Amino acid sequence: MHATLLGILGLALPGALHAQDSIPVQTDFQQDKLTGRWYSIGLASNSNWFKDKKHLMKMCTTVISATTDGNLEVTSTYPKLDRCQKFELLFQRSGQAGHYMAQEERDLRVMETDYSCYAIVHELKQGGQDPHTALQLLTRDQGVSPQLLQRFKELILTAGLTKDMMAILPKSGECHEGAG
Repeated sequence: MHATLLGILGLALPGALHAQDSIPVQTDFQQDKLTGRWYSIGLASNSNWFKDKKHLMKMCTTVISATTDGNLEVTSTYPKLDRCQKFELLFQRSGQAGHYMAQEERDLRVMETDYSCYAIVHELKQGGQDPHTALQLLTRDQGVSPQLLQRFKELILTAGLTKDMMAILPKSGECHEGAG
């Protein structure tokens, strides 16, 4: 399952790039503070794949590392059947701190973070078989406060998604060892 920061996020409507311009990026973004281990607690997406699979998804571990040239390496490890599946992607920095691109079809923006507890990330995926928009709630531990969950739900609406497109992922107890 690509239930990750990497595989779930994007949008297929004409003018999507203009809509993406209205997505905010964390003020005074500090990339070095975003690095480390995160847990994918919540996802919202208009992806057809996500709509079909969200009821099967479990929490995954995502490790974010900075490269020497300022890009982000993102590795997500998630349970799939009886094994752990890894998915890796390199996001290249754009001209704005907190804004990254991958494979010329993924636009990633760190919308909001306090670095120590949570990050909310927006991704627009264009082209390919399932263009879509997604929002992901990452936390440093496997829990989420009611206030943070409410904030995530508010941002889902501002990203043009609806609450029925959201999944709060259950803890899996799997695939967390050695992930960071």
